[in-house]
Amino acid sequence: MEHRQHVIHIWLMLLPALLLLLAFTHWPVVSTLFDSFHSTPKGVRASVWVGLDNYRVMLDDPVFRKALANNLWFAGVTIPLSIGLALVMALWVNERMAGRALLRMAYFTPTVLPMIAVANIWLFFYTPQYGLLEQVSGAMGLPAQNWLGNPTTALGAVTLVAVWKEAGFFMIFYLAALQGMNPSLREAAAIEGASRWTFFRRVQWPLLMPTTVFVLVNAFINGFRMVDHLFVMTRGGPDNASTLLLYYLYEVGFSFWDTAYASAITVVLVAILAGVALLQFFVLDRRVHYQ
Repeated sequence: MEHRQHVIHIWLMLLPALLLLLAFTHWPVVSTLFDSFHSTPKGVRASVWVGLDNYRVMLDDPVFRKALANNLWFAGVTIPLSIGLALVMALWVNERMAGRALLRMAYFTPTVLPMIAVANIWLFFYTPQYGLLEQVSGAMGLPAQNWLGNPTTALGAVTLVAVWKEAGFFMIFYLAALQGMNPSLREAAAIEGASRWTFFRRVQWPLLMPTTVFVLVNAFINGFRMVDHLFVMTRGGPDNASTLLLYYLYEVGFSFWDTAYASAITVVLVAILAGVALLQFFVLDRRVHYQ
């Protein structure tokens, strides 16, 4: 009897969290999957079962294909650049130097800024004629450039903003991992006459692999969910040149009010992220040696 009361007490303690998890995580997932197989209700006309029609429309949608290609390019550039830059910054600020605390703060500052504020800062940099980049390029005698209004440069411009914002965040994880390493490893490498590059490649980099896997998955997720700056900088333009999947999802759901099609896009987006999570746990994680 006492054991049963103890179990009941445990479940009663967990019940509020379970209800919140069910209401705000599991039920929305099931509801979205259900809606993706139905039509969008309009007025008094209820939704009806349409099967895979929303997914067929998605395959024939040129804007969706453009958004998917843009997002893959965006993620493919932001992930290696932000992780590589974060690793370099962490290795630098981990060394003993004057002003190290100020340098760490400068690297981390973009992370604590809201993305909307960051977008407005960079919007000033990219503004034609009187923006900071235009002032610098004009002083160097270079031709004027509309960075956000040119289809060939718009996506690269917003990608640069994302890298600038993300690198400082990932640097914190690498810095924590570097500071957690045994100092005797560096001393032993110095005694053996190993160069800094050899010490990094043979000792530090293998020990940083668990952190790298964690950062890699987070960077991939951020690559498919970071769209705040698009609302301020480009609105997906020009001609969908900078449209990403989540921004297109927002437009379909809240501008065109096609909730069924938006649900189908959501299912595809979640499937992509779930595939990356499975890749981490069943492929990458097995190749990592934890201390």
